[in-house]
This record gives sequence, structure tokens and C-alpha cells, in this order.
Amino acid sequence: MSENKNILQDSHGRNHAYLRISLTERCNLRCTYCMPSDGVQLSPKSHLMTYEEIYEIAKTFVDHGVTKIRLTGGEPLVRKDIPVILEKLSSLPVELSITSNAVIIDKFIDVLKANGIKKINVSLDSLDEGKFKHITRRHEFKRVYNNILLLIKEGFTVKVNAVLIKGFNDNEIIDFINFTKDLPVSVRFIEFMPFDGNKWDMSKMVSYAEVMHYVNETFSKDDFIRLQDAPNDTSKNYKINGYQGSFAIISSVTNPFCDSCNRLRLTANGQLKNCLFSSTESDLLTTFRTGKSIEPIIKKAVQSKFKVRGGMDTLEKLQEPKLHNNNRSMITIGG
Repeated sequence: MSENKNILQDSHGRNHAYLRISLTERCNLRCTYCMPSDGVQLSPKSHLMTYEEIYEIAKTFVDHGVTKIRLTGGEPLVRKDIPVILEKLSSLPVELSITSNAVIIDKFIDVLKANGIKKINVSLDSLDEGKFKHITRRHEFKRVYNNILLLIKEGFTVKVNAVLIKGFNDNEIIDFINFTKDLPVSVRFIEFMPFDGNKWDMSKMVSYAEVMHYVNETFSKDDFIRLQDAPNDTSKNYKINGYQGSFAIISSVTNPFCDSCNRLRLTANGQLKNCLFSSTESDLLTTFRTGKSIEPIIKKAVQSKFKVRGGMDTLEKLQEPKLHNNNRSMITIGG
């Protein structure tokens, strides 16, 4: 049998054409499910990728088949050289997009347009100003809400990501769906996932089945339709008849999409994570800085990818703290 020369194909036959790059560990919000209450130990600036390193490492992935790059953080727009990063990456033959909390995105409309960014994911976990302040530990709701409307007005394709937490915002599921009535926006409900310091347990999670229970209680089966999911899509997509927008559910915990996963993650300090749930990382930046090829490291990392959720292939394993407490906090992985 000949050796597989595709360094982005894993041992389960999955090809990885989508790279998510975290530009910074810093954020101007302090969301409870993302950042531990006592903060995180930030990497020294010298340990973070420069814009030149981001470009060159990204180019290596593109040369081997990556066709889509999404920039994340922390909050990617707090990085001072973000215009240069966007300009460099937009020169690559990829679809370039970004995930933001939208607090300051109004200042970057022209920069985003100039570099061909059309798709923006915005994190918003509540439509209630008081709840927003509670979960983000910041008083920025009106700015974020108005910036979402601005992005839509400016012609961007906007997805709103809401992490559901039982007893906190699960009573807003229908409000979020109704948010899509008059706006061409996709609201995506995300199951609460375990990361270091976010005090996860199964009882706080709102499952795919529970979301659909709310939907079925409110709308008749003739009122909503199941949309065709895109290839390698992480979400199950729906639309209420007559509504401009749509809604979706990302069920990473109860109904994972691992079979069709095509995603890799590069952290701000140059570590490659082959799965969001993985507690192991591969150091690309140190090798890159020595002038050696990072391709063997990429290949080994991709080949070692587990079939399901970083090896936690049952809900029982997922509830074992020792199996996911070695993973980073979400703030230092990248959304």
C-alpha cells in the first residue's frame, strides 16, 4: 500500500480544508463559559505568532488543500495589526471569514470589505441587556446589538452564535428564532461544551432535542422546515415559513458531527489542535522559527486525530473531568 502523501487527510479518511486561526488570547468581554472567573495566564507576546508567521504558516496549509480560513480570538479585532493580517491572508486563494463579539466591529467595516470578507459570525448569548451583562461581565449589549444590525445593513452574511445554558438563556430560544423574522440572519444555538475553568456539567447543557422541544411547542410542523445542510456543516438548519432568516443547532455534545469534520485549529501561540475537544497540541511555531519544515508535524497531528470528540466517544467519558480538564480554556483556543 502506498503512503498517503496528503498531510491533511487523517486515518479515518477525513480531509481537512478548513483552518481556524486564533489571532489573540485577549478579549474585551469576559464570557463565563469561555474565560475562567479568575482569568487566564496569557502567553508572552514573544510566544505569539507575528503577522508574517500567521501568513506563512497559513500558506503552508493552503498549499496542501485548505480552502477556507476563519479568524477568531479572543476577540480578533483587538489585535492592533489586524488590517495587515487581513490584507496578507486575503491574498491567499481561500474564503476568508471572521468570528467577533461585534463590540468594536463598526470601526472595521471598510477594512473587512476591502479584504473580501463577506461572512461574519457574531457571539451573542442573550437578547436581554441584563443577562448579557451578567454572562459577559461587561455592559456592551446595545453596541453589539446595533452593530449586528449595521453588519446586515452593510450587506454582510451574519450568523449569530448563542451558547445555551440551562436556567439562564434557554427561555430565550423562541425570542432568538423570532429575531430571524424580519432580519436575514442565521441564529445558531450551541450546546454548552466542557473546557478548563468553565464549570461545565451535563445538567447545564441544553441539548438538540430540548431545543426542538421548544420549537415544536411553539410552532406547528407546517410552520418550519428542515433546510439542506452544507457539506461538512456543523449545524442542523431550520427555517420558519415566512421568516427572512433561519436558525440552526450545533450539537457538538449530544449529536456530534465528527464523521464529516474538516476543521483544524491554530492557536495564537502557534499550536495546532486537531479537534476542539482534544487535550493535546502540536507546536508548529517553535519549529517554524528554526527554519525547519512544519509539514511533518502537521501530518502527524492530523493522523493522530480521534474519530470522535478527542477520544471521548461516549457521554459517560465526556462527564469525566480528568478527560477534558487538560484542555485549554476556550478563550485561549479560539472560537
